[in-house]
Amino acid sequence: MWFRRKTSARTSKPSTSTSTSTTAPPDLGQTVTRIRLPVDLIEPGMRIVKLDRPWTELPVLFQGFTVETDEQTRLLRHYCQWVLVEGERGQLALAQGKMSLLNHKIGKPMAEAHSLADELPRAHAAYYQGQIFVDQVLDAIERNDAVSLADARPVIQDCVKSITANANAMFWMTRIKSDDAYTAEHCMRVAVYAIAFGRFIGLPSDDLEVVGLCGMLHDIGKLKISHAILNKPGELTPAEMEEMRRHSELGFELLQSQHTLEPIVADVSRHHHERIDGKGYPQQLEEWQISRYARLISIVDAFDAITSNRCYRKGLSASDALRILYRGRGEQFDAAMIESFIRMVGIYPPGTLLELSSGEVALVLASHPGKKLKPKIEIVLDANKRPCVPVIIDLADDPLDADNQLYGINQPLPDGAHGVSVSERMNQIMDIGHTLTSER
Repeated sequence: MWFRRKTSARTSKPSTSTSTSTTAPPDLGQTVTRIRLPVDLIEPGMRIVKLDRPWTELPVLFQGFTVETDEQTRLLRHYCQWVLVEGERGQLALAQGKMSLLNHKIGKPMAEAHSLADELPRAHAAYYQGQIFVDQVLDAIERNDAVSLADARPVIQDCVKSITANANAMFWMTRIKSDDAYTAEHCMRVAVYAIAFGRFIGLPSDDLEVVGLCGMLHDIGKLKISHAILNKPGELTPAEMEEMRRHSELGFELLQSQHTLEPIVADVSRHHHERIDGKGYPQQLEEWQISRYARLISIVDAFDAITSNRCYRKGLSASDALRILYRGRGEQFDAAMIESFIRMVGIYPPGTLLELSSGEVALVLASHPGKKLKPKIEIVLDANKRPCVPVIIDLADDPLDADNQLYGINQPLPDGAHGVSVSERMNQIMDIGHTLTSER
């Protein structure tokens, strides 16, 4: 292994040059060149000569190396956004050619190997098994028992399998919320969103498992904060806020002792409240010091927190949450990641209840990254708000209603409006004899 601890919270800032190609030193010959590549395109044989952060920010033993193992490429994907690589001109030209495909991927819906109806039972089982695990960890910490997080991995592996088959099934699970189980549910929702987001931007399956662990365990330090502070209905005092902020360091210390987990999991627990503008905590890191996965988790963590009911305020709608995140791009959040996250989730995420321009009521089945205002939906109530035979339509196809008018969306509705809830419809779909209808 070639891991080492970070030696300093502050080091000299790397060059911010955006040049994508430089000439190789003369003694290397004309067949060797250097280019700037996204980490997802790194391949064996490429020599890494520069990072988007200081070398001391990564757990490596030396500066500059030729990629030889999957472990090395995985480490770069965890921490970095891009690297400067050196290699054969032909190999690097092929890698550059894949950049357009990488950008195109986030403009398309995620592939679905299973239908929503077929995947919901597995998603349901994996999601609640995860909640049970988090509750067990919470109880162990409260009793000051020794905590082993090795069992988190198979739980996350089940989530990865379900999300890979059909992410929308897990998205439906995240819409079912209980005010009395916020901590366990929040951990699971962040894990789900993190895995789905990682898949959306093209992370390989092994990385989905790691980013899922980062999501599930990012707030584990809060389990060592007193309930009086965690559940205080009013504004926290400065002293209470300082205590609350300790959760990131407490989580880091706990996760560092778990030697079965990748180092990035502890890094994310410590840094998911850092900001791009350097005004975050606990270390006020600058943009170039914040790891890729910490940036990712900070977005999904904020999205779920904003949309959830808390003891001190009601949760906001997904569209309001996305507006808040978008306003924070480039200051609190990574701008490119925010834009990709909004493409994935859509203005109306899967599981959202909608009133249509026709007066009918529908549930969102899936979002279109390229058409965020036109999701795929299932109509469950007619224009008079009476139950009807469910019908699936895709608003991206510009369908017409019974009056030969183009379908539109009047407004999102709270879960349970007009007697329609995600959990009830999900149970109907999973029951024998209740399946999603064919598309119109």
